[in-house]
Amino acid sequence: MEAAEKQELLKLLGEKLNQSILMYLDNCSRCGMCIDACHAYASTGDIRLSAVGRAQNIRRLFENYHKITGKVAPWLNEAVEIDERWMERVYDTAFTCTGCRRCMVYCPFGIDTQQIQAIAKAMVLGADMDPKPLTMRAKNSISKGQNFQQTKEKFIKELDKIRAEFCEKWPGMEPEKAIPIDVQGANVLFVSMAEKPSILPTASILNAAGEHWSLSYFEAVNFGAFLGSAEMAQQIYERIVNEAESLGAKNLVICECGTAYRIMKHVIGKRSFNVMTFLELMDKYVKEGRIKLDKSVVEGKVTYHDPCQIARNGGVYEEPRNVLKALTDNYVDMTPNRLENWCCGGGGGLVIAAEPEWRMMTSRVKADQIRATGAEVLTTGCEMCFAQLKDVNDDFELDLEVKLVSELVSEALIWE
Repeated sequence: MEAAEKQELLKLLGEKLNQSILMYLDNCSRCGMCIDACHAYASTGDIRLSAVGRAQNIRRLFENYHKITGKVAPWLNEAVEIDERWMERVYDTAFTCTGCRRCMVYCPFGIDTQQIQAIAKAMVLGADMDPKPLTMRAKNSISKGQNFQQTKEKFIKELDKIRAEFCEKWPGMEPEKAIPIDVQGANVLFVSMAEKPSILPTASILNAAGEHWSLSYFEAVNFGAFLGSAEMAQQIYERIVNEAESLGAKNLVICECGTAYRIMKHVIGKRSFNVMTFLELMDKYVKEGRIKLDKSVVEGKVTYHDPCQIARNGGVYEEPRNVLKALTDNYVDMTPNRLENWCCGGGGGLVIAAEPEWRMMTSRVKADQIRATGAEVLTTGCEMCFAQLKDVNDDFELDLEVKLVSELVSEALIWE
């Protein structure tokens, strides 16, 4: 490794060492309380994939370059020099962790492993070792925001096709009113995945509820956050913030996308609008009687996977369950659930960045948890979880129907 590159990487490490990180790196007692909490370790038994195993890849650099013992007696604390070989381990630290924070629930010191992985991701980016599929998607998202007028025409053409399909299914509505855009003062600005499977069910539910709404031009998912680039993440979320503020939207509603919801709810700071996940809005519609659901549509026992970023990291637990219980009398929870639910295994961008074989290898504990419910229908409130759980369903031959909550709701709508 060239001296200049080494210094740049060590600078990135040093810049991340705020008071919280110093506490996390200094206070871990290696007690092991977090080890069994990680789905990857619980599925494989590989200690390298545990929270403490991953954190050690950063901690040993910290001990070498930022502690006195590392400078005078490195053998006392396993301090290591940074080089190409160690950066390969740092990459594994960054992109084998989904950032689910289940380990943090069990840690007696509340050590946030996700924040330690943020250091690893910053160093990986600095070493030009980042997973290119994620980087490409992040750059495309940024480009769409920067070239808004050029991409707008193409977006509307694609949207017109979705509008036509909507009006074929639900006749009697004008296409532009069925899926409106650029609505000033809308109660809801809905941010979708910018694809038909995300927009069509949403439009059905919002229109059935008689909502005054508008569709965002931008997709919800924040690939910059997956990469660990605060700068790219900000460029991606600011385009949505600017749109919501320019339209005077009262509520910014994020589709079933965990990381997008966490970023918009907990990172952007106070804005002129309220942020909520679509799970919360559907629950509100059910409670207020604004949508009515046919319980005979969903057949078989139904269970729900709590997305880590919406549930454990976002606090949304009961709203999706309220909706599902309005859909069926045959609902059963996974064990454990809510705060302690097992991660799906595909979060943190791993659905895109990690090999399918690896994702399945580390998801055995999730498959066992699902199988134990005896459910015929598996549902969730996050697109990334949905993609991962479909793969888990196929790979472990669970023989389930896997659907998003919004998809089940749209299929059971009673239009009046």
